Amino acid sequence: MKYRVAHRTEYSYDDDVRDSLGLAHGVPRPLPWQQVAWHRVTVDPAPGDLTEDLDGYGNVVSYFHVTEPHRRLTIEAQSEVTVVAPEYDAAALAEPWERSRPLVHPDVPGAWAATEFVLESPRAKHVDEAHDYARASLLPGRPIGEAVTDLMHRIKADFQYDSKATTVTSTVADVMATRAGVCQDFAHLALACLRTHGVAARYVSGYLATRPLPGRERVVGADASHAWVAAWIPGPGRSGSGQWLAFDPTNDQWIADRHVTVAWGRDYGDVSPVKGIIFTEAKKSTLRVSVDVAPLEEYAQP
Repeated sequence: MKYRVAHRTEYSYDDDVRDSLGLAHGVPRPLPWQQVAWHRVTVDPAPGDLTEDLDGYGNVVSYFHVTEPHRRLTIEAQSEVTVVAPEYDAAALAEPWERSRPLVHPDVPGAWAATEFVLESPRAKHVDEAHDYARASLLPGRPIGEAVTDLMHRIKADFQYDSKATTVTSTVADVMATRAGVCQDFAHLALACLRTHGVAARYVSGYLATRPLPGRERVVGADASHAWVAAWIPGPGRSGSGQWLAFDPTNDQWIADRHVTVAWGRDYGDVSPVKGIIFTEAKKSTLRVSVDVAPLEEYAQP
């Protein structure tokens, strides 16, 4: 599928902001299953510096510095991407999940690169509740593809999607206690479940193209940022380092041609859409976010 993606973030303040320095993850990654035809990031007011680079995980990151006094700051990332469903090696998926533990099997090709993603991270703490919950899926000798899929099914069945149940500061322990949350919470929960058993897994940010109900028009700008998880699978892959099985516990499915991948890291803190520092005397601020992921045929050709 081909998509035109637009992600607009707008901050409003009740007093002048003298300086805004920020980092934005808004450009989709070029991947074997995802091609990026073009992209652009714009900032208003016009920044004195707008630079694009790759971070330590290979994600495209945009740095900006606005020095003009302002009470409104807008960051917009636009792109055109073509996405297909990733393909996985059946033999690798059939390997016991225990082989996906790089600290236990450091001799497996690619284990060195996966090791960082088995360690505890700030937003995916290794709590006992997550370890115990994952046991029912990670049975001894169970194929990694089957084990990860079962964990995904159980999170979907046992946890309720509720945007009011958690906040950006909620922990894995909070989610386990309330049995509710949003995509970010379910991704952090899945990370903790896998990592506490030694399985390498990374947090993935991106977008999910939504489809309107039959007879309804698609609402422009009503989409949202999304999050899912990718578990490391030893075996064939780029440079022989294995593959990463990407799955979406919120929607109970492996990622396919409706998932647009933007960035990955240890958890949300590594890949938040926008973060930064401002210098101001403002007491109040307002954040508005608009995301649109539209099939390309809805647009006239550029």
